[in-house]
Amino acid sequence: MTIFSKIIAGEIPAYKIAENDKFFAFLDIFPLREGHTLIVPKIEVDDFFDMAENYLGGILLFARPIAKAIEKAFPCNRCGISVVGLEVPHAHMHLVPIDSSDDLNFTRHKLKPGPEQLKAAQEKILRHLLA
Repeated sequence: MTIFSKIIAGEIPAYKIAENDKFFAFLDIFPLREGHTLIVPKIEVDDFFDMAENYLGGILLFARPIAKAIEKAFPCNRCGISVVGLEVPHAHMHLVPIDSSDDLNFTRHKLKPGPEQLKAAQEKILRHLLA
């Protein structure tokens, strides 16, 4: 069971943003920028492009309202998307508020926000997602 499956199952706490029958979205606790959100399928698939077609197409439709909420919640040019998939053997998509392509540079130093900052970021996104 991957760490993401444990988060989905509620065995590990997370700052949940959204969920449906196929996907789960939550804040990255070591974000590139405030509001950095991960979207994972509820099935364990290591390689993003090994997901079944209905998951592969569905993940973008699930991500769209979250990306729009991130753009409203945090000052940015847009919400960037990245699929790296090297850190955890469970397919996942990163949604990151960006101003330049360098904001998606995963070799950069990651932020280390505390629980209060993560809760505040979660609330900002949810406020715009549920509006």
